[in-house]
Amino acid sequence: MRNILQERPNRRLVGRLAESASFVEDVNIKDKTVLDIGCGYGWCEMNLLDRGVGRIVGLDVTEKDLETARKHVQDDRATWKTGSATALPFEDESFDTVVCWEVIEHIPKHSEPRMFAEVRRVLKEGGRFFLSTPYDSTLSRWLDPAWMLIGHRHYSSAELMRLGLESDMGATRVATKGGVWSLLATLAMYISKWVLRRQTVFAQFFERRQGARVRAGRRHRDDLRRIREGYVM
Repeated sequence: MRNILQERPNRRLVGRLAESASFVEDVNIKDKTVLDIGCGYGWCEMNLLDRGVGRIVGLDVTEKDLETARKHVQDDRATWKTGSATALPFEDESFDTVVCWEVIEHIPKHSEPRMFAEVRRVLKEGGRFFLSTPYDSTLSRWLDPAWMLIGHRHYSSAELMRLGLESDMGATRVATKGGVWSLLATLAMYISKWVLRRQTVFAQFFERRQGARVRAGRRHRDDLRRIREGYVM
């Protein structure tokens, strides 16, 4: 997606970006070789560099798409390359980990199997592939202006797991994140960015709402962990 607001990568991640970054465990980052498909302005690169990645390659379609990342993420461990998600310009088994945030819905329709096959090809044995995409629910679709206007695709967990299995990659973890406040924040972002040409209106309000939901979810997960480990009876 074009960086029309000239956003810079930021270490402070909120909402969707924070959820995406936290989905990848440190064991799949530290000292690993990572590919970021559709890296955009480089927020993921900055996050993974801070978490001790060995080497990361940010891939996007054109040099124009990479301008901001090249300018603001200057680290010898980070390199940049142009290329397509459906024809990755890398040798077989080049990466320990591949990440792909909000990209699959933008590639040509029906080319998803090719993208998954390419990811499988460039992953080392035992490697991990992490991706995010809009969830296929009625509310998610109706609060997505791009779905209404240009057919912005949404995917179910079953669809993604099927694509993984067909490319010889089994799903080990699937999570549906967000909720109503996240959807409303995304709607506000679309309107602000594409209509008003400004940063998201009421951004701090949405951040507080989403942050409260994330904290509640973490407390719930911690309670479940303590139960499993015998701390709560």
